[in-house]
Amino acid sequence: MAKESVKARQKKREKIVMKYANKRRKIKKSGNYELLQKLPRDASPVRLRNRCSITGRSRGYMRKFGISRIVFRNLASQGLIPGVKKASW
Repeated sequence: MAKESVKARQKKREKIVMKYANKRRKIKKSGNYELLQKLPRDASPVRLRNRCSITGRSRGYMRKFGISRIVFRNLASQGLIPGVKKASW
């Protein structure tokens, strides 16, 4: 499980990216990259990292479900994810 500070930092970055999204788009379209440099670093969507919504784990993230592989496996075996069942052949 990720530290609470790491999860909080990620949420803060997500808010900042959303706040500056339109402004970044307009500046990039105009081609004024010096003005783009003056925006906060966390306004860039590249600095975001996919994290599990439950544990905050960054590796093994399953984009379709928004959780890590470990949490996915536990929830799927408990039958809590609709449409997912364990393979058997």
